[in-house]
Amino acid sequence: MTAHEQDPSQDAAPADARFLEDFRAMSAFGATPSGGVDRQAATGPDIAQRRWLEELLVERGLRVVYDRIGNQFGLLERVPGAPYVVVGSHMDSQPTAGRYDGAYGVLAAAHAVFRIAEQDAAAGAPAPVYNLAVVNWFNEEGSRFTPSMMGSAVYTGALPLETALAARDAAGVTVAEALAPTGFLGGDDGPEAAFCAEIHVEQGRVLEESSTTIGLVSASWAARKYAVTVHGEQAHSGATVMADRRDALVGASMLVVAARELADRFPGVLHTAVGQFDVYPNSPVVVPSRVELLLDLRSHDEEVLAEADRLFQEQVARIEAAASVTVEQTLSHSWGVNPYQPEGVALARASARSLGLSSGEVMTVAGHDSINMKERVPTVMLFVPSVGGVSHNEGEYTEDSDLVAGLAVLTDVVRRLGAGELAADGSYTPGRA
Repeated sequence: MTAHEQDPSQDAAPADARFLEDFRAMSAFGATPSGGVDRQAATGPDIAQRRWLEELLVERGLRVVYDRIGNQFGLLERVPGAPYVVVGSHMDSQPTAGRYDGAYGVLAAAHAVFRIAEQDAAAGAPAPVYNLAVVNWFNEEGSRFTPSMMGSAVYTGALPLETALAARDAAGVTVAEALAPTGFLGGDDGPEAAFCAEIHVEQGRVLEESSTTIGLVSASWAARKYAVTVHGEQAHSGATVMADRRDALVGASMLVVAARELADRFPGVLHTAVGQFDVYPNSPVVVPSRVELLLDLRSHDEEVLAEADRLFQEQVARIEAAASVTVEQTLSHSWGVNPYQPEGVALARASARSLGLSSGEVMTVAGHDSINMKERVPTVMLFVPSVGGVSHNEGEYTEDSDLVAGLAVLTDVVRRLGAGELAADGSYTPGRA
């Protein structure tokens, strides 16, 4: 928050203090010694924090339900039979992660709904149009079960329920088996959504470097994601003549370097990564015969992404010849630059302006549950600054003042959505309610 901006905590200090207190309590679940969290989907810490969230929601008058993939909803029914403004994010994490990623968005959603419920009870409050639902999406991170963004994908119909329930972790446990004893598997598809809103820490430096408090997410970057298997030949790591080796690990390592060199050719425009690496047989005296990895290319420029993909395929052919390996690749996910509804961006901009907070349009490089939701209903996505852009790291940090500012904007956005300012066709009418 810049010095000239209004600090919303001056007007709602007790409510903000309660939010920050709840944030500290939430961050204790799965806390790591270095200040982060390890709260992977359906593990003990994730289960415990879900029970804590359920108690918090019930104490404040919400009814908690679960759908058939374990998404957790806190329902505030204001208009019997009306659909819901679904607002929230996820509380699961990477194995060693920051305490803000996802979890901030769920708790901010809860407190936004608490505040709106209090406003509804005030004398002279306008009649609401839509109900409100806080959501904690299941397995957004995808660190234990793949794919990521699983809960919202099932909710929106992008992923079959049966496929999600059958997904296995590294130990062979399925999602269905992990959730069965928790009581988090419901019998229906969850509440009907009319709109969606999500707030998240940026996971980048754009807001911090521009001294902007609220990011209005206008689109997500384009991406191409590959599941790659490098096939070589198992051999003795000491005795086998070097010229005879078909080392899958050498080929896979060359792919990793090639991906990074691609990003260096398009600085700031292309991001590349290898996020998972499984070596077989992973023995100290055996030349690896197989390496499986996940590789992705991302850009906000679809022409750059297409060119990078073409260059990557050329590198694959070169690596196969140089390392005497075979590279098998499957394009697991692919999408272009994907915009959010501009009317939702306009509504969020109006909310930030009404609170005296600076805002600006940004794109998201990372995936979020709102990306699935915007394909089903008009959706608003907000960011608050990340210090240094640190993310998926125990050192992730966002200033309390920015957390509170984001909560204030989210509350106003959800209030406006619940009052009918954004119509079902996406059109925005300021002050409609």
